[in-house]
Amino acid sequence: MSIAVLLFDDFETLDVFGPVEVFGRLLDLYTIKFYSLNGGQIKNRHGVSILTQKLEEVHDNLEIFIVPGGMGTRKEVENKLLIDKIKEISIFSKFVLTVCTGSALLARTGLLDNKTATSNKRAFTWVITNGTNVIWDKKARWSIDDKYYTSSGVSAGIDMTLGFISDRHGIELARQIAFEIEYNWMEDKDNDIFKVE
Repeated sequence: MSIAVLLFDDFETLDVFGPVEVFGRLLDLYTIKFYSLNGGQIKNRHGVSILTQKLEEVHDNLEIFIVPGGMGTRKEVENKLLIDKIKEISIFSKFVLTVCTGSALLARTGLLDNKTATSNKRAFTWVITNGTNVIWDKKARWSIDDKYYTSSGVSAGIDMTLGFISDRHGIELARQIAFEIEYNWMEDKDNDIFKVE
């Protein structure tokens, strides 16, 4: 099953590599590729640089589309070409997973309208301005509505991805992966201990 990971300048490192680490434990099931609007090298403020393919090369039999967050989202929410491409790919993807402020990008497409979603609690006030018709859950570690999985900030992407694995392949496999990566999985998606009251 194919996974397309969206990248843009100033993506958040763990938003990308947390889920990639989890799915990467199942290389017999999942193939991971990195994409950006125009392809080429994409770099973040941590100095991580990844060679990407163009988003137009994503095929319509895509299983999972991952949209990370990071400071770059503040600029990219105004990038109509990117938002339109996110919408197009999200429509034909079987599942869409957003991490952190990546939910702001997805919200801008209108696809989260009247759906429940969450995001980074420290950026929550900004995120919700990008989707006034979204049912924002400020308590969830991650949220599921139809084919859309959205997570809270940074490390919550790992929790969400393990939750996705649990939903698709069973909780024992998810727990096994968490054990292998020595990660204390927060299994309760509805309770983010980092929520801001």
